[in-house]
Amino acid sequence: MASRIWAGLLWSSFFVVSLSAVAEGGQNIEDFVQKRPACKAKYFKQKLDHFSFRKQHVFEQRYVVCPEEWKEGGPILFYTGNEGDIMLFLNNTGFMFEMAKELSAMVIFAEHRYYGRSIPFDGKTLNATTLPWLTSTQALADYNDLIISLKSIINGAKNSPVIAVGGSYGGMLAAWMRMKYPATILGALSSSAPILQFGDTLPCNTFAQIATRDYQQASQTCVDTIKRSWGIIADLWRTQDGRDWLKDTFHICNALDNDKIKMEDFRVWLFAGWTYMAMTDYPYPTSFLKPLPGWPVKEACKFLNDGSHFQTDRALLKGIFKGISVYFNYTGAVKTCFNLSESSTGSALGEIQWDYQACSEVVIPDCTDGKTDMFYSRPWNKTEYAANCRKNFGVKTNFDAALREYGGSNLKYHSNIIFSNGQLDPWSGGGVLTAPSPTITVILIEDGAHHLDLRASHPKDPQSVIAARAQEVGIIKRWIKSAQTVENDLDDTW
Repeated sequence: MASRIWAGLLWSSFFVVSLSAVAEGGQNIEDFVQKRPACKAKYFKQKLDHFSFRKQHVFEQRYVVCPEEWKEGGPILFYTGNEGDIMLFLNNTGFMFEMAKELSAMVIFAEHRYYGRSIPFDGKTLNATTLPWLTSTQALADYNDLIISLKSIINGAKNSPVIAVGGSYGGMLAAWMRMKYPATILGALSSSAPILQFGDTLPCNTFAQIATRDYQQASQTCVDTIKRSWGIIADLWRTQDGRDWLKDTFHICNALDNDKIKMEDFRVWLFAGWTYMAMTDYPYPTSFLKPLPGWPVKEACKFLNDGSHFQTDRALLKGIFKGISVYFNYTGAVKTCFNLSESSTGSALGEIQWDYQACSEVVIPDCTDGKTDMFYSRPWNKTEYAANCRKNFGVKTNFDAALREYGGSNLKYHSNIIFSNGQLDPWSGGGVLTAPSPTITVILIEDGAHHLDLRASHPKDPQSVIAARAQEVGIIKRWIKSAQTVENDLDDTW
C-alpha cells in the first residue's frame, strides 16, 4: 500500500471500475450460464505485439459469446473489456442483454490482455520484463482481430454491424475502437469514460470536487465532518498513543508505526472508501466493488449528519469509522480487523497491471486541496509520480500519450459515438459533456453514478437512467438501419 501510485489506486475501478475471482458479485462462467445457458467462454490466440512483423509470442485471450437473441445478419454488441476479470463486467452489464433482445443481437464480452485469464507468458509473472505489451493500442488491436475472425467463422455474421460498448476505461476503449477501427466498428456506446482527463486539460482535483458535491447533496454537515477529520487524524498521528487509538478505533490489523503503514496509507484507505461510495452511489443494493446498500452516500452520512453528537475530536472519528464502514463492512463480514495492505475493490481488478498502465500511457493527474474538496492537501507532483513509476516498473512516464494517440477533445471529425455520463459520478468531470459534432451524442444522467446506464434495469432506477437507456437504444437502431440501407444500396448497384 505504501508504494501504490495514486492514479492506480483510483482507477483499480474503475473504472472504476473497477473488480482469477470476481469480488463479491460472482465470478465464474459456470455461475453465469445457470442464468444464460447459451453463453460460452472461449479462447482466441492473439499476437503479443500487433505492430511487429517479427516472429513472436502469442497468448490466449478469453472471451464470452452469448448468441441466444441473435438472428443471422443481426448486429453484434461487443463489450471492450477493461482492467479486470471479464466475468466482473459480464455480471454487471445487464443492459447489454436487454439491448440484445430488442435488437436481435449477439453479445460478446472480450477480456483485456493481461487481465483475468488473458495474461501472456506464464499467466502469473507481472513485472517490467513481461508488461511492456500492456497498452491500450495493443488491446484495441486484439479486439479488432477477434471481431474480424469471429465474423469470418460464425455463419451469417459476415455483414453483421458491430457496436462497441464499454464503461469507465472500457468506455474509453469503446470510443477509441470507433475512432481507430471505423471499418470494424459501426458505432460505440461509451459510458462514464473520462477521455478528457489527461494532461493539463482539467484541474487535477476534478474527481475529488465532484465526489464532494455528491456528499453535499446528502448533507453539508456530512462534508464538514469529513473535512474536519483529516486534521484530527494528523494530530493523533503525532504520538504513539494517538496512533494506537486510531488502530483500535478503526479496527486496523496493521501497526500504525510510520514504517510499514504511514499516515498517508491510512488517509488513502479512507479516501478510497469515500470516493468509491460516490462512484457506486446506486439507488439499490449492489455488490460491484463491495456489498453496499442503495444510495450508500446517504447511508454513510447518517452517521455524520448530527455534529452536536461529536463533543470531542475522538467522538467525531468514531462517527467517521461508522460512516466509512458502510463501504468496507456493510454486511458485517469483517469480524476482526481491516488489512490496509489489501485491495479496496475486491480481487478481480488487476491492480499491478493498471498501475503499469497508469505509469506508462493512461496517466490521469490526481490531487486534492482540502479547500474546494472535502479531503486534505495532496498536490499533483509529476516529478515524484514519474520517479515512482521508474522505481516500480522501470518506465519513463508519457504524460501526454493518450492525448497524442487519441486526440483528446478534438472529436469533431469522429461519428457514431454516444458519450453517457452520470452526474453523480466523480469521473464525469473528465467525460465528454457537450457534443462536438452532430454525429456524436452526449447523454447526461442526472441521478446516475458510474456507468449506471449499463447495469440491468431495476425497479428503483431513476427516470433519468430509464430515459437515457431508451435514447441509447434508439440511436443504435438508427445506426444499424442506416448501415443496412447502405449495404442494400451497394448490393443493388452491383
